[in-house]
Amino acid sequence: MRITVTRTGGFAGIPREATLDTAGRPDAAGLEALAHRALAQGSAAPPPGVPDGFAYRVTAGGRTAHFADPRLTDAQRALVRTVLKEGA
Repeated sequence: MRITVTRTGGFAGIPREATLDTAGRPDAAGLEALAHRALAQGSAAPPPGVPDGFAYRVTAGGRTAHFADPRLTDAQRALVRTVLKEGA
């Protein structure tokens, strides 16, 4: 599964995007389950955010969801951190 996270907003307004492919990873099942939880808790359209907060678009398994600071769930926060840290 390819998981893509796009982060926009923030103080500088510089967008960042990373993609992580779970194929062949020993933690693939856990990452895919995390992605499904995060997507299920997101919304189809970008939610309102806060000034200088980040907004996220996550695409995985043919689905896309949006979420924004400061209302990220634990699953969303963990997925965003992992993909932006390890993804290319």
